[in-house]
Amino acid sequence: MSGADNVIWLGAPSFPDAARTALADTRLRTNLRRATGTIRDKRLAMAAELDDWEDLRETAAAVKRRTLRHLDHFLLRLEEAVTAAGGTVHWAADAAEANRIVTSLVKATGESEVVKVKSMATQEIGLNEALADAGIRAYETDLAELIVQLGRDRPSHILVPAIHRGRSEVREIFLREMGAWGRPAPEELTDDPRDLAEAARLHLREKFLRAKVAVSGANFAAADTGTVVVVESEGNGRMCLTLPETLITVMGIEKVLPSFADLDVFLQLLPRSSTGERMNPYTSLWTGVTEGDGPQDFHLVLLDNGRTATLADEVGRQALSCIRCSACLNVCPVYERTGGHAYGSVYPGPIGAVLTPQLVGVEKAASLPFASTLCGACYDACPVKINIPEVLVHLRAEAVEAKRAARLLPTPEALAMKAAGAVLATPRRLAAAQRLAAFSARLVSRDGLIGVLPGPFARWSGTRDTPLPARESLRAWWRRTRANNDTPPGSRRREAAAGDVTAVGRRKETSGDERP
Repeated sequence: MSGADNVIWLGAPSFPDAARTALADTRLRTNLRRATGTIRDKRLAMAAELDDWEDLRETAAAVKRRTLRHLDHFLLRLEEAVTAAGGTVHWAADAAEANRIVTSLVKATGESEVVKVKSMATQEIGLNEALADAGIRAYETDLAELIVQLGRDRPSHILVPAIHRGRSEVREIFLREMGAWGRPAPEELTDDPRDLAEAARLHLREKFLRAKVAVSGANFAAADTGTVVVVESEGNGRMCLTLPETLITVMGIEKVLPSFADLDVFLQLLPRSSTGERMNPYTSLWTGVTEGDGPQDFHLVLLDNGRTATLADEVGRQALSCIRCSACLNVCPVYERTGGHAYGSVYPGPIGAVLTPQLVGVEKAASLPFASTLCGACYDACPVKINIPEVLVHLRAEAVEAKRAARLLPTPEALAMKAAGAVLATPRRLAAAQRLAAFSARLVSRDGLIGVLPGPFARWSGTRDTPLPARESLRAWWRRTRANNDTPPGSRRREAAAGDVTAVGRRKETSGDERP
């Protein structure tokens, strides 16, 4: 299975079709609105506590830009540091290679099960499925990931994978499925969050105590020391990172940071942007192996899987700066109404709309760059200042170009744009087109509105009232009401501005002031 196949769920419909189904699910929309609103408010409050919040964002963005410019250097430095500390580094060009590496490492231990820390990278490559094919069972230990796994579901949020589930649904899943995976849920289980968390704790505890192999992702890795970092909120990660004898970490190559000191910035930004907390309850850092303390066999798998190709795009590469905080999802009006499944990718929301098409190829995820209103809320919320709207527009152009190149004949949209270009080329053509539109529209209007427009315009007009064009254009109104003034609107202001500049120049010459 290729990397592209794993990032995009096979058989998933395009975003417009998937979103249409999601919008009809009132329970889903209620869950999303409540959860994203709560996290969004907490993030705003925590960010407002820091007077230097914007300085932190600027610094983080600068660090990420520098890292991506010199990514090869910092990765080699990371490999040297990890190796010197007793770890082993593996390089995986794609999902298939990464899965082969991890599977062989687990088999070498003689074990048939692993415990897992929440990891987007392992979801991206389909590691659980690859291990299952090899007879190895992977147990998710993050509470939300456990809910998704037991429910045979897919994650729908970067931070809270089960955000689309209500607590009554979680109770039903636990009662129905826990017994098949280990310790069953108590028969008297209620949907109280404390009872649900206790059922998960008891279910997972026996797995933590017997596991010999753990698999994790990584939030960051410091190139100068070889230190790997995982932040989490429940303590399950700490159990996986300390109790097993073998630890295998799968990390996207973009997660490296130049130095350990850079963590000072990112460990302030990440918790505030993700969970709305001042710091994560559990921040685990380890450097290689230490005799008598923690896993004695550490493997770091550095995953490419389309990242190098993304790096080659000067506009799109900024998506690789993402620290997976999910702030962009929580402010996105599109995500709040459709949820993560509609994106057909393990990376949902605005960041998924720009990252997934680059990892798998725009032609395979052509609808995702259009899954946005371009309102810019994601850019404002991003702690590392990824200009997501800019990348979305950039990828939309690529998607249109790819579609055009694949067709023998131009699309109706392309013909419409070409016609619009011809009309807008001269004021006379524009004026003629405005008069024709105003006249024609009134022939087909009803109650001052136009019905559903034909052809490709129906997708827009089918859900909106299309107003009639004005009977008289602005230029025509100006000429009629300003008969003694032939200057079009806006020109007088430009002339006045030019006159002001000339006047300033004269005053400067008269004063003899030669300063710039």
